[in-house]
Amino acid sequence: MVQFDVVALGELLIDFTLSGDSAQGNPLFEANPGGAPCNVLAMLTKLGRKCAFVGKVGDEMFGRHLRQTLNESGICADALITDAQAHTTLAFVKTAPNGDRDFSFYRDPGADMLLTEQELPKVLLSRTKIFHFGSLSMTHEGVRRATKTAVTLAKAAGALISFDPNLRPPLWADLSEAREQIAYGLSVCDVLKIADNELQFMTGEDDSERGARRLQAAYPNIRLLNVTCGAQGSHTYCGALHAEQAAFLLGRTVDTTGAGDTFCACILHFLLTHTLDALTQDELQQMLRFANAAAYLVTTKKGALRSMPSTAQISALLQE
Repeated sequence: MVQFDVVALGELLIDFTLSGDSAQGNPLFEANPGGAPCNVLAMLTKLGRKCAFVGKVGDEMFGRHLRQTLNESGICADALITDAQAHTTLAFVKTAPNGDRDFSFYRDPGADMLLTEQELPKVLLSRTKIFHFGSLSMTHEGVRRATKTAVTLAKAAGALISFDPNLRPPLWADLSEAREQIAYGLSVCDVLKIADNELQFMTGEDDSERGARRLQAAYPNIRLLNVTCGAQGSHTYCGALHAEQAAFLLGRTVDTTGAGDTFCACILHFLLTHTLDALTQDELQQMLRFANAAAYLVTTKKGALRSMPSTAQISALLQE
């Protein structure tokens, strides 16, 4: 019996976002709940979907704050484990004037790295329509095994598999290992969300269309391939079909953290009410436009998990 629309596994952390300077001239950081897989779930719950998260946090103020945030967001936290030994992962995010972000992670180890196969909620993983994951849960051997086992369990139960590489180079000891593990994700997913820089990392192609077609040829299991290109908008590839939509550039962006996760959530939301292998050109355009609008709106606030727009806000923007 299916109980959830989407279950996601991975990192749940605190994004410390630069928020001005103190009277003494010291940088001030706001502690925003985050972590790509859970950001996706936060947007989906805003859209009325039933979601659950699988992961691990520390037994301290940050871990408790994150659990409370999941509960307040309506995300099932039954499979969120508290580790008494390790601390919750922290990420400090500085945004440059051009929108590029610089990340500094405190994760040596972070609790999210310590999830094991034995701790997986097997029943929950067998009762979801979509299972979503990224590459940060594959940076270390133990959690990598847990992630791959979770994929296997969900796939065996008939779930669609969704993957977002979410490449963060500082978290990998060797980028060749990152490439290998991302290739695993590409090889098992039905739905892919990939940023243009990650597409270039995996294919060597600077042109997003050439890169996307190259991935389609190498991984025929990918039934819907979505490429986000920041201010240049987004593309989607479904078999021979290709659609693209411009970004919403309305000048109110303050923090781009979570934009890709919001976009990804909207794609999954669309697939929950449409047949993946029967999507039309018009439907793909509609899907991208909605996802781009939501992604823009989340950039108008600090943080991600608690900043997701409502359906009404997205609809209002689309009507402008």
